[in-house]
Amino acid sequence: MKQCILKVALACSILFACSSESEELEDPNSSTPLNTSSNKQRTGSSANDLLSATTFKKMIVEVGYIEGFKPTEKAMRNFKNFIQNTTFKTEGITFIEKKISATGNTVYTLDEVVVIEKENRTKYNTNSTIAIWVLFIDGKSSKDTDQGSILGAAYWNTSFVIYEETIQGLSGGVFEPEKNLLESSVIHHEFGHILGLTNLGTAVQSDHEDAAHPKHCDEENCLMFWAAETSQGIGSLFSEGEVPTLDAQCVADLKANGGR
Repeated sequence: MKQCILKVALACSILFACSSESEELEDPNSSTPLNTSSNKQRTGSSANDLLSATTFKKMIVEVGYIEGFKPTEKAMRNFKNFIQNTTFKTEGITFIEKKISATGNTVYTLDEVVVIEKENRTKYNTNSTIAIWVLFIDGKSSKDTDQGSILGAAYWNTSFVIYEETIQGLSGGVFEPEKNLLESSVIHHEFGHILGLTNLGTAVQSDHEDAAHPKHCDEENCLMFWAAETSQGIGSLFSEGEVPTLDAQCVADLKANGGR
């Protein structure tokens, strides 16, 4: 198996929190306040809503980024293609961007990430549109260790964070993947968890959840394989110079839950 010298643990963090908040925000385009509670549920709990067109026929993705840490255009195109290839949104998928001023932090807890979302997110679920929030942040995760760095975390049903500063420091150099490849891989992996993979709201159709690494696929070539979280496995993910894809078992899971 080809390996790439990269001293990092490509790690995701999945939180199983369920918020009881019932916060309302003023919608500048409507006289009806926005109820944000439906976007503050357990990771994976909105998998069917995201995958199918039964309830929501349109998706809006709000891309928040700290100034200076905007993701590459290619990674955003890859992300939109990934959504189109996995979900049914008959009225389309829209991306909007929001630049956020630097906070001055160099390390972020997930609680601090949530505060940034609360202060800056503007799009929430409406009658026919489901809303996603993704934040590209400066600084590092408070859960980083000497053994590895966390690159992304899915923490609510429609929210995840990408530690863009860490990604920038681990890509583009000798023996390192291109930045857009690393960005795309982390984005797709975290979004995969929001889609309920693996066995996180989207039921498995075959026995492929890794017992030793729960909520991950046991197929080593799959985007959702646990080795995407280790320095030992990261080289094999990019050995072909392409973003890793979902294997047939994960695709079957998504199809059974209303996806493509």
